[in-house]
Amino acid sequence: MEEPKINPYVALGIGVASVSTSAILVKVSSADAGVIAFYRLFITVLLMLPFFLTKHLKELKIITRREWLFSIIAGIFLAFHFILWFESLNYTSVASSTVLVTLQPLFAFLGTFLFFKERLSIKAILCGVMAILGSVIISWGDFHISGKALFGDLLALAACALVTAYLLFGQHVRKRLSLMTYTFVVYFICSVVLFFYVLASGEKFGPYPAEDWIYFSLLAIIPNLLGHSLFNWSLKWVSTSTISMAILFEPVGASILAYLLLGEKLHIWQALGGLIVILGISIFLINERKEKMKLLKNNAETV
Repeated sequence: MEEPKINPYVALGIGVASVSTSAILVKVSSADAGVIAFYRLFITVLLMLPFFLTKHLKELKIITRREWLFSIIAGIFLAFHFILWFESLNYTSVASSTVLVTLQPLFAFLGTFLFFKERLSIKAILCGVMAILGSVIISWGDFHISGKALFGDLLALAACALVTAYLLFGQHVRKRLSLMTYTFVVYFICSVVLFFYVLASGEKFGPYPAEDWIYFSLLAIIPNLLGHSLFNWSLKWVSTSTISMAILFEPVGASILAYLLLGEKLHIWQALGGLIVILGISIFLINERKEKMKLLKNNAETV
């Protein structure tokens, strides 16, 4: 394997720092959640368009009707994930919202159990209970702060469930298409859904102050293109489990930025609950990696 031009773990660190800015940029924008989500995806699509048209346009011919259907469903789920997550930041803190969204690996495992009948190990169940306990502690603490904060927590959990559904529907299509084509198609569908959502909800496409247009553009460039591109680039040298573990540090980075830039304080229940959530999911991901390695070893021995 060729040597990477930069250390993959450095790239992962930059990726985590990049996605950690997402909640901050949403918080400082004066626009409604649907509008922020629309411009984030629309600007991303515009930036991707030249690369897609010049190198990947032909791939559209190999997409089957079933794959188009799955891509549309994935785009719808992704659109409402952004709406609910961005809306949650109007009610609860950056720390609580981003920690609860990191429950995605747990939701994904639950989804594969319900829809693909994959078995749940005792360790996985215990890790799930641990993560749920952490989220309950966060919500309990936020309930004592205000009822609005608890409502924001529930929105963040719903957003987490939706992004999991987006990933489950998209994984089949992603196996046959290049990353650029799949991402462009889903982001395009997502931006169309968000466009009609903004129209239907009565939110305004503009005018907005210059600062908001800067925030919209930064959301497209930093967390979307830079952050996720670095994660995908790192896949060539590090495992998916390692990247999943790295993404767990997003709430940490987001909380630090929220404290420095927005003056948000971290309450004891948020810190304790967040730590338990991240610890539970970390153990879950480590155990999942060990189980996969064990399965691969057994298969190799059988052959």
